[in-house]
Amino acid sequence: MDDTPLTLLSENRAFGGWHRRYEHLAHSTRCPMRFAVYLPPQAEHGPVPVLYWLSGLTCTDENFMQKAGAQRVAAELGIALVAPDTSPRGADVPGDPDGAWDFGHGAGFYLNATQAPWAQHYRMHDYVVDELPALIEAHFPVSTARAISGHSMGGHGALVCALRNPGRYRSVSAFAPICHPSQVPWGHKALGRYLGENPSAWAAWDSCALIAAGAELPPIKVDQGAADSFLATQLQPETLLAACAARGHEIEYALHPGYDHSYYFIASFIENHLRWHWIRLLG
Repeated sequence: MDDTPLTLLSENRAFGGWHRRYEHLAHSTRCPMRFAVYLPPQAEHGPVPVLYWLSGLTCTDENFMQKAGAQRVAAELGIALVAPDTSPRGADVPGDPDGAWDFGHGAGFYLNATQAPWAQHYRMHDYVVDELPALIEAHFPVSTARAISGHSMGGHGALVCALRNPGRYRSVSAFAPICHPSQVPWGHKALGRYLGENPSAWAAWDSCALIAAGAELPPIKVDQGAADSFLATQLQPETLLAACAARGHEIEYALHPGYDHSYYFIASFIENHLRWHWIRLLG
């Protein structure tokens, strides 16, 4: 049992349940980490399943909980929502040396860095997959039925977490994920710095490469906005579709005309994702 102390930062009543924010000292990232949890009303009567949400570049634990409108449906279905921060933070945690927004603070890419100075703190994969669920399951009335989802960089993270850890999650979904990070500019920058310049080290953190290498494939759902300005250069969902097709694995994919990369897009379809996960969490 994880007895790491939690500091409550705030709490709000929502749809009969509770949204709370906490801070704790994380072993994996060696710094204080914040996360948000929404407990639906059903949690007052026994353990409920959990959806872990991974947000995108520049976000924190707050974006999804404030903008996606997920609590109403989570309260109806009886699903807990957990949203970690997107990176380690603090004065001792190095950020982007050039002050850019797409690397460092707010841009942990949900991997375990191997290169200095990033390796000491940037171990978001271990945090999301191991440390945070152990904490959640020890401190809150939740079951071990887990699903994972995310947006953009977080969509990449959700896919990689599920593919690298078979059986850990019953389902995975993503909004506008970075599907093939080893082949796009955001990925080149992040993977090159966190993991080194040898592309062979990047495959372990690339969804398409993991699928091609034979990773066990869970149920996958992806939604993408057709008016997303990052679609062609950074996201490339066609690469994920091709990788799954090569394995004979059908994923549920939808391209939505007129929708962009924003939380307006996520709010429009989050209910579909929660209901899709709920069916699989029941299984």
